[in-house]
Amino acid sequence: MKSTPSTSGPIYITKVDYQRLLELVRLERQQTGNRVVEGLERELKRAEMVDSYEVLPDVVTMNSCVRLRNVTNDSTLEITLVYPRHADIKANKISILAPVATAVLGCRPGDTVVWPMPKGEATYLVEAVLHQPEASGDMVS
Repeated sequence: MKSTPSTSGPIYITKVDYQRLLELVRLERQQTGNRVVEGLERELKRAEMVDSYEVLPDVVTMNSCVRLRNVTNDSTLEITLVYPRHADIKANKISILAPVATAVLGCRPGDTVVWPMPKGEATYLVEAVLHQPEASGDMVS
C-alpha cells in the first residue's frame, strides 16, 4: 500500500506522536508482518520532529480532524486520525494504519494526497484542519 503526499519534502510530526507511532510500527510488525505498516514507516522516515508546543496549528497530527476534498468529484470527507484501538468508522475515526490516515499525517491545507483504492487511486486535497489537539490545548499525554 502506497500513500504519497504530493510534496516530496518532509512532513511534520510531534515528537510524542513520532515515538508512539514508532512503537506502533514495531508492535504491528511483530503481530502482522511488514505489509500493514509499510506506508506509515515510509512517512516516519521523512518526518521532521517538532515539539508539541511548536507544531503549527494547521499541521495534521494524531487525533486531528481534517476535511479532505476529492479532486475528481469534489466531494468532501472529514476524518479524525486515531490509533488503531480507537478506530470507529461510524464516527469517522480512522486508524493511522489506514492508507488515508497515513497519507494525511503531517500534511497541511493545500497539500494533495494520493492513496490506493480497490479500483485505482484516490486523490484528495487537504482542505482544512478542523481540530488539532496541540492547537486546542487538549493533548493526550
